[in-house]
Amino acid sequence: MADEAARPPLQFTTPAVAASAPVSPAPPYEGGQVPAVAGFNPVGDLVAGASAAFSPPTLGAGGPEVSVPRIAIHVFAERQDTLAAAERAGQDRRLSRATTQIRIGGVAAAVEAYQHEPTPPLIIVECLKDPQTLLWEVDQLAEVCDAGTKVVVIGATNDILLFRELMRRGVSEYLVAPLQPLQLIAAIGGLFADPAQPFVGRSIAFVGARGGTGSSSVAHNTAYAMSERIGANTVIVDYDLPFGTAGLDFNQDPLNGVADALSQPDRLDPVLLDRMMVRCTDKLSLFAAPATLDADWDISPEAFEEVTNQIRSTAPFVVLDLPHLWSGWMRRTLIAADEVVVVATPDLASLRNAKNMIDLIRQGRPNDAPPRLVLNQVGVPGRPEIPAKEFGSALGVHPSLVIPFDPKVFGAAANNGQMILDAGAKSKAADAFQMLAQIVSRRELPMLAGPKGKGAKGDAMSMFSGLFKKKS
Repeated sequence: MADEAARPPLQFTTPAVAASAPVSPAPPYEGGQVPAVAGFNPVGDLVAGASAAFSPPTLGAGGPEVSVPRIAIHVFAERQDTLAAAERAGQDRRLSRATTQIRIGGVAAAVEAYQHEPTPPLIIVECLKDPQTLLWEVDQLAEVCDAGTKVVVIGATNDILLFRELMRRGVSEYLVAPLQPLQLIAAIGGLFADPAQPFVGRSIAFVGARGGTGSSSVAHNTAYAMSERIGANTVIVDYDLPFGTAGLDFNQDPLNGVADALSQPDRLDPVLLDRMMVRCTDKLSLFAAPATLDADWDISPEAFEEVTNQIRSTAPFVVLDLPHLWSGWMRRTLIAADEVVVVATPDLASLRNAKNMIDLIRQGRPNDAPPRLVLNQVGVPGRPEIPAKEFGSALGVHPSLVIPFDPKVFGAAANNGQMILDAGAKSKAADAFQMLAQIVSRRELPMLAGPKGKGAKGDAMSMFSGLFKKKS
């Protein structure tokens, strides 16, 4: 023990927190145990941050998105539930660029493995032994780790002294079992977060279950409500290159913004992106589709991914208006989006297609809330329709919103290049779009005083009463 105490602490990759604020050495252990500190949770902030970032979408909630680079991650777990959590985390969209290997065994298995192979950028090891043995095994692991390797330790003891000792040895993070997949994802994302990078806005993808469901109209009106009623800077990206209608809906001359960006994704920067966008209002910008058939638009999925990521750095909310087609880039865009809204009409074809989409998205996003379902054009005179309750039951997703059929308001808005909030501010459709804007943005309408001295409370209530009041 004397030789071990005299040896300088072994270092993996010191985390930014440890580098910026040196931690005083912990006192010597007595009896081979680290004394417990009742009521203190050294990873409480991390768990709270993960819960805030990845909790199911609710109004007013939100959190930063996790982005993990293209790295290899090796996990050595002892508990079955840790193995299951690591496996679910490895399948998550946020770790799609990383390569995850999961092995049975704790620190000892990792030490044996890395005696014969190089270490990856990130190692996650689990040890359920007492703190003294855990520290000894971590020292053994440090002997076989390459320079620059980050190490996350999963243990069974919630102890501040153990936490400090692990940080002093250069361990990047310490988590207490049992773990949830999102806790693990948040921890990994925190290790590779680049403070020099700009913030990343939320991407909200709108897709129609079939042609003619009005998905583009729903996307544009929701984005307009987010910018004008909620006051959030929003960007609309029209990815329907040959037939996009965003330019028509906002009465704007379509530029080749999206097409130019997709043709040179590596050259994009904030200045170039700003030149490619059309500003519709003070808080709403538009990446319009060229809407021409002069090109075949054979673009790689990587280009769509890069352009979407670049645009997300320009505004808090990015609304993706996706075409009704199926391809590799469509699949990747839907799975990678922070929020997915499937727009359907109450008919059998929409039901079948919506079920296929929702099942695929759920499979590709196991740790996310299911897609939102919006039923549009409900109540067409003389048309047999599937009731909203039965439609949602068949999909396993309750409709977030039901938009009534109102051809007069929608037709006038389309012909005049207006949004429903302007063309029919008192219509049920306008109330519906304000509601959907609150749902997908997780923000509430600001409490502003209305005309004639009416208070904000009465104005806010009127929006909900139009949707939920009983018919007399």
